[in-house]
Amino acid sequence: MQYHHPDFPQVGTSVLATVGRTPLVALARLSAGLPGLVLAKLEFFHPGHSVKDRIALRMIEDAEQDGRLTPGQPVVELTSGNTGTGLAIACAVKGYPFYAVMSAGNSVERRQMLRALGATVVLVPQVGGRRPGQVSREDLEAVEVRAAALTEDLGAFRPNQFTNPSNVQVHEETTGQEIWEQTGGRVDAWVANIGTGGTFLGVARTLKRYRPTVRCLACEPATAPCLAGGPMTNTRHKLEGTGYAFTPPQWDPTLCDGFLTVTDDEAITTARRLARAEGLFVGFSSGANVCAALTLARQAPPGQIIVTTCNDTGLKYLSTDLFPREEACRESTSLRG
Repeated sequence: MQYHHPDFPQVGTSVLATVGRTPLVALARLSAGLPGLVLAKLEFFHPGHSVKDRIALRMIEDAEQDGRLTPGQPVVELTSGNTGTGLAIACAVKGYPFYAVMSAGNSVERRQMLRALGATVVLVPQVGGRRPGQVSREDLEAVEVRAAALTEDLGAFRPNQFTNPSNVQVHEETTGQEIWEQTGGRVDAWVANIGTGGTFLGVARTLKRYRPTVRCLACEPATAPCLAGGPMTNTRHKLEGTGYAFTPPQWDPTLCDGFLTVTDDEAITTARRLARAEGLFVGFSSGANVCAALTLARQAPPGQIIVTTCNDTGLKYLSTDLFPREEACRESTSLRG
């Protein structure tokens, strides 16, 4: 759809015109001394500050075009927060009431942002008790039950990001294409963690179409390597929006050349290194992505290019243990004195 003013081609008619064309930057400091170079696509440059703005807008557009979504109809979606935020933005501009159904375990900042954007947030209690910042497969199953019931009660349109083909298609047509163009076709490996699988699969399709030898590797939580067929020791981890310990409905194993795992601590350490060494303030899944990409860079032949995404901003995790709390900052300040 056209989101630019007819009289001013460089002027958007709404914030929706800013979705896509995110920067790709070299992590030169974190990659220093390694055979490979890691490039990170900064998806938090979107208006909802995450990679999910791409799929949110496309799912709404496609549903408008084929009649599944009619003017004024409510929209309901299961979300860990990022897809919901993208949908809240699209629905605010287009005039649809939006209901975000999410686990109480997702970060407080995400639900606050959703409410600020006009969404109705429906929180689902966690299975087995509260575990802030840790959403399990069982928690997601409970959210699914509530989302399905609410969709029926309201006569709503549900994008259903896990099964919606627009999810993969938009990353194939935009994210993957942008990466190919921004690197001038110099991509040797692509790595990303798996939630719905849309980002990984869409980008992999594009890169392998242009260059079949590009290695595409999926990143999973160390305690729940479901796709790799590893031992499932704990489905409760901190990588929000990823690693739900089941195979995504649209998963295509022919696009995956291998698997890497990352622990919570590795993701946290890498996210903190990104902030302090690269000036990139990102969340848990971004830390996991870059950690996995750096693993590849250590093992790569000299000069290889590894691409990943920084999925969202660290501002969505200030209530978690991702970054040091105020007390720790005060202590370090006093030590310097």
